[in-house]
Amino acid sequence: MQAFPDAGALRAPRSLDDLLLYRLSRAMRTSSGMATRMVEGGFGITRREWGMIATLAQSGEMTSSALAEHLHLDRVRTSRGLRSLVDKKLVTRRQDSEDRREVHVRLSASGEQLFGKLFPRIAGLNVELLEGIAPAHLEIFLQCLQHLEQRGNELSAQGVVMEKADRRSGGTRHRWPEREG
Repeated sequence: MQAFPDAGALRAPRSLDDLLLYRLSRAMRTSSGMATRMVEGGFGITRREWGMIATLAQSGEMTSSALAEHLHLDRVRTSRGLRSLVDKKLVTRRQDSEDRREVHVRLSASGEQLFGKLFPRIAGLNVELLEGIAPAHLEIFLQCLQHLEQRGNELSAQGVVMEKADRRSGGTRHRWPEREG
């Protein structure tokens, strides 16, 4: 097992294991892999489709643009996922009567039924993952998650990473902020 970093190593990383984003990614891969196998193997939908179904179950009808924004997906991926869910008869679509470019989506009865079966299983997995964490530590963890999300939004708004990777040429261009002091 790889060494787990302490706070000092996270603040001054010297190896891959010391990088916060790497540690978060490892934790996510382990746990989200179980959820992915559950939704794909048992219910025939992708993890992205599950996110769309869960969001629509929680929020009700919404525009495809609002769904994309909520899930932090581009419109192309959202459109593909919705097309697949419509084909599976889990989501229904309707064009806005005033703005024909806008599409509204909502869960079908089959989509609601699938959500009702799958959500308790996903929720149970989440509860199992938290097993053994003291309530006080869980509160601190939630505060840290909130901070990381807020800080990530701030850095994104500041343009810390200006451009996406150009996958065709294999090149990326990043702008890292200058650190003071």
